Amino acid sequence: MPREKGEKMIARNKKALHDYSIGDKIEAGLVLVGTEVKSLRDGRASLVDAFATIDDGEVWLRNANIPEYSHGTWRNHTALRKRKLLLHKTEISRLERALGDSGRTLVPLALYFRDGNAKVELAVGTGKKEWDKRQTIRERDMRREAERDLADRSRRRR
Repeated sequence: MPREKGEKMIARNKKALHDYSIGDKIEAGLVLVGTEVKSLRDGRASLVDAFATIDDGEVWLRNANIPEYSHGTWRNHTALRKRKLLLHKTEISRLERALGDSGRTLVPLALYFRDGNAKVELAVGTGKKEWDKRQTIRERDMRREAERDLADRSRRRR
């Protein structure tokens, strides 16, 4: 059977874009067991409460929910276990420097397959205050309204 090509999205963390100001982004591989891969291929995963930590020079993904595989046996994986991320030493040291400032955290933005391999997109995020969130919503609404007005004008001209 030929190997997969391209990118298949599994899960996005929309809450992270709302709660954090996103900085540097990086792609990392995941160390998974067989039933986790099968569950991901079914498109079942959630990154809502997930975050990443750096412990002893290794990066770990925590609280990422990959539900148990429906056709699994007694050897099925646990849904919320911590998973090791695959990064080069230079990438890990760059992330450690970026996290040195207070109020920063590693947030997973997306989980996907690229050419058959499971990948996670990490970002250095700074927590937003409540007024930041309101400002973001206000800007989004203004942008939508402007696009709507522009579409109405183009329809009237026809």
